[in-house]
Amino acid sequence: MKFSFTLTFLLFYLTGFAAFSNGSIDSIKSLLPPLLNNNTNADTATINRLNKLAEDYFHTNPDSTYYYAKKSIALAKKINYSAGIARGLLQTGHVSYFNGKTAEARQDFDEATAIFKNLRDYKGLSASYISYGRMYTLLANYNLALNYLNLAIKANKHINNEVGLADAYKNIGIVYYAMGQLSNSLDFYYKALFIAVKNHSTILSGEIYNDIGVVLQNMGVYPNALEYYKKALNIIQNENDLQGVSTMNENIGEVLLAQTSYDNAIVYLKKALAITKKQNDIDGLSSVYADLGLCYAHKDQMKLAINYLDTALGLAEKYKFVYNQAYASIGLATVYNMQKDYKNAYKYAMEGQALALNLRNLSVRASAALQLNQTLAGLGQYQQAYVLLNQYIDLKNQLKDNESIQKLTSYNYELNFVTKQRQLEQQQRVHELLFQQKIHNQRLLNTIFLIIILAMIATSVVYYRQKQKQKRINAMLEDRNREVLQQKASIDEQAHKLNELNILKDRLISVLAHDLRAPLSTLRGLFSLLQDNTISHRELVEMIPNVLKNLEYTSDFLDTLLFWMNSQMENFESSVKSFSIKEIVAYEIEHYQEQAALKGIKLIDHVPHYLMATADPNSIRIVIRNLITNAIKFSKKNDTVEIYASPDNEQNILIRIKDTGIGIPPKQLAKLFKSKIDSKTGTNNESGTGMGLMFCKDLVEKCNGHIWVTTEQNVGTEFSFTVPASLA
Repeated sequence: MKFSFTLTFLLFYLTGFAAFSNGSIDSIKSLLPPLLNNNTNADTATINRLNKLAEDYFHTNPDSTYYYAKKSIALAKKINYSAGIARGLLQTGHVSYFNGKTAEARQDFDEATAIFKNLRDYKGLSASYISYGRMYTLLANYNLALNYLNLAIKANKHINNEVGLADAYKNIGIVYYAMGQLSNSLDFYYKALFIAVKNHSTILSGEIYNDIGVVLQNMGVYPNALEYYKKALNIIQNENDLQGVSTMNENIGEVLLAQTSYDNAIVYLKKALAITKKQNDIDGLSSVYADLGLCYAHKDQMKLAINYLDTALGLAEKYKFVYNQAYASIGLATVYNMQKDYKNAYKYAMEGQALALNLRNLSVRASAALQLNQTLAGLGQYQQAYVLLNQYIDLKNQLKDNESIQKLTSYNYELNFVTKQRQLEQQQRVHELLFQQKIHNQRLLNTIFLIIILAMIATSVVYYRQKQKQKRINAMLEDRNREVLQQKASIDEQAHKLNELNILKDRLISVLAHDLRAPLSTLRGLFSLLQDNTISHRELVEMIPNVLKNLEYTSDFLDTLLFWMNSQMENFESSVKSFSIKEIVAYEIEHYQEQAALKGIKLIDHVPHYLMATADPNSIRIVIRNLITNAIKFSKKNDTVEIYASPDNEQNILIRIKDTGIGIPPKQLAKLFKSKIDSKTGTNNESGTGMGLMFCKDLVEKCNGHIWVTTEQNVGTEFSFTVPASLA
């Protein structure tokens, strides 16, 4: 069994030095444009609004956080407003380490801390220290993280800031959890939770429910872990915290993965993946990719699983996320063990174990020990495998120690008591509100009599207003007449479009009549021969492959034609999204590999894994399919068909399908992409419709790309087209 968890939750906590505010982002933005659009001098109120806007944006758009924080820093420096500079630096530092830029984050935090110390701003100091603690926890420097978080506790106690104190306790719990000290972790989580509940801090309570769920997950208490995760998800969804929603979906997905509910796990993980890509959350991306890799491995989709895990490991190594490196390495060891590829499994299991020892996390160490045990057993090193098995059992027992279970039960009883106390206080406030409502109703009754008198006065002016209204109605009638004339013009335009559709219909009917006649005639002739007993069974069997070949071609032609017909309709909605070019090309090559092999042709895939495009994947799939089948059709034995993809520029990706076939004659080349041409037979007398390249051109252009061809007879042909690159 594979146990896993994520440290993504380290990144979505509040970064502000004040408690989270539910103020509207739009209301703050509405106050800013007059200043930002004019070259007037900045003031402290505007700088504070910019910093608040930057803080609130972090949960939905970190790039906007960075933008507004930089604005506030620049304006604050103009008027030498030190507090505004420091608060802006906290926001830019948070975005920097969120994106894996640790050195830049440390520089911003150092400068902010120095300013807060000089100002004796203890709330700002607490925010700085907590930011340091989160960053160093992510980098697995636990001693330094604890030092900064203890400084945050002192700063909050100095000014009696209970919410800030709860945030510091919660982050210390995260450090102890990462170190594998679950009992100490629960102590600090529940300290923080009692304070958050007492102070009605909804967001903070949701974060801590998530943290406790992570502990329960790693203790193997999955039903309780799901209960805490879903409780946290309900809270965070109501607060429109995209990063929190992503974390909850990933955590729920990991529990379902541990419970072997792989399809359900993938649903939640895909939700998390969409948000992490949108947020450019590098740590989250690495973690979710690793989880998806494990899910697909258990679904026996090994190639896809290794792709995901390789991507996860690459991101973790690049940005030095130690936990994610360990998790991805152990995941790769798991996949290779499942494939009995013990040589590769040993390499990744050893890397995972070394990283796990550095992390000191019990769950990661247990997972590493289990995979190394399986690898050594597969390599025949049974004595060492036995030692690792005992180590795994010991670590699992430590995860489920009685002290942690007892503390969990005890703390839950205390939390229920605190919650009931808060409910009683709320009921008391409701009674007070009802009493005030009664007084308000009495005053309202008196007001009604006054309104009746005023209404009588108002009636006297109704006649005058009616006359004014009649004038407005006349003006409206004139407007209506103008609208009728506009509608007539619109109807004429629609009639023109209907005429164009009618022409398209006639064109398609002619294509269908021409290109479907041959296979249908073949079938009719075959059945006639069968009916007359003209052919023998052996002759029938010999004819069947050619008939099936024609039918398969006709089916593929109809699919392509129907998709293209839909694309011509005005109400056609293409599904534009980000997708992997490698996945589409690999699928099509796998589908046509047998057809190419029958002709002695090699299909070669040169497309790299990292290229992502933004377009309708079905359209691009049809284009690639048509170009591959064309290349096979006009290639001979020992020829090659190669598919390449590379960045064309910052906005586009260039895809090329190159063959060493017979090439295209100049006369036929001039007609390509313009209209239906007379299709030439292939090197094995394969037939065609002549419509395929016209479809390709139309679909590529609908995806905002363009297509062209270069060819030389008896040397080969290369079709090239572009698609927009994914910016995620």
